[in-house]
Amino acid sequence: MPTSPSPLGRLRPSQPRLVPISEISDEVADILGNGINSPSGSPLNIFTTIAHHPKLLKRFMTFAGFFLNKGTLPAREREVVILRVGWNCQSVYEFGQHTIIGKRVGLTMDEISALTKHIDAGRWNLKDQTLIAMCDELCSDDCVSEATWQILQTQWNETELVELVMVAGTYRLVSGFLNTMGVELDADTPAWPK
Repeated sequence: MPTSPSPLGRLRPSQPRLVPISEISDEVADILGNGINSPSGSPLNIFTTIAHHPKLLKRFMTFAGFFLNKGTLPAREREVVILRVGWNCQSVYEFGQHTIIGKRVGLTMDEISALTKHIDAGRWNLKDQTLIAMCDELCSDDCVSEATWQILQTQWNETELVELVMVAGTYRLVSGFLNTMGVELDADTPAWPK
């Protein structure tokens, strides 16, 4: 299988390892419902790839969908976490999809671009800096440092702290899936910022 390097030099498949399903069964159509389509109206590649396992897709939609639709975190901060995790995992698909969502919830392209650079490259407030540090620590060592945790505890309540770590972990899992399967960008989905 051909591979291509990510911006950090890690190899990624250059084509899908598992081709998204092309014929949507009634079961998968029922799971996907409405509102998760590309601009062309077709289901997103992530979902048609996971759809090879419909029972898992159904549970994934409920679990991951919770963070986007019913979570307690402010949408902007949630997207800072998802974008930074996507960058740390070098998942162009995750980063592209959440660039769209991030812009919709108030992130600027300068902020989105800064999430691909050292933490000092952006004009982040303390809350954003701490979220970025949390993501970097989770992605490098699977544990938030005591120093970062102490700051997080002054900014978020216990429910939000649970959700922050779960969002980061969930999107790390999703990024690994997308990278491994070689899921291709959907139409009109941006790649890495310039």
